[in-house]
Amino acid sequence: LHVPGHVIVDFVAHEVHRPLDVPIPGQDVVRRVLDSGYRWVRAHPTSGEGVSGSALTVQLDPSGRPVQFYIDLHGGEGWHDSGHPWHDDLYLDVIGHPAEHDPWMIDATAIIDGDELDEAVTQGLVTPDQADATWAHARQVEAQLRSGTYPPLHVLKRYLEDPYT
Repeated sequence: LHVPGHVIVDFVAHEVHRPLDVPIPGQDVVRRVLDSGYRWVRAHPTSGEGVSGSALTVQLDPSGRPVQFYIDLHGGEGWHDSGHPWHDDLYLDVIGHPAEHDPWMIDATAIIDGDELDEAVTQGLVTPDQADATWAHARQVEAQLRSGTYPPLHVLKRYLEDPYT
């Protein structure tokens, strides 16, 4: 589904043989983010090739409640000949976990996969300047998640609140 500035990719996992549980940042607790009946909805930007940005996937339990927000940082995106969206992964990701009282408010965040970005720099896949910019972008996204101002979050919330989705 195309919405201004984004493409929405909406996936329901019908039969999962190995559920996925992930730790909640800063807590000694894990939360299930994938199992049978879970839905992952992604706001994939349409900014273009070579344009840094981010793509948000909200992971929902079978009742439709968000259980995690997962942001991929990228150095550009576009469309594959198959018609599917792609992005130039910059390795760092930002995760946010919803507050118990309001699943669209974020009460825990973390920047993950810094080791993968370091390895990409070592291998020459990412320049040191790109890595520095990616870290700065990750911190900005994390701050926006915590303040409730991360724009793709509002795109997905509106999409999911639409009675026709």
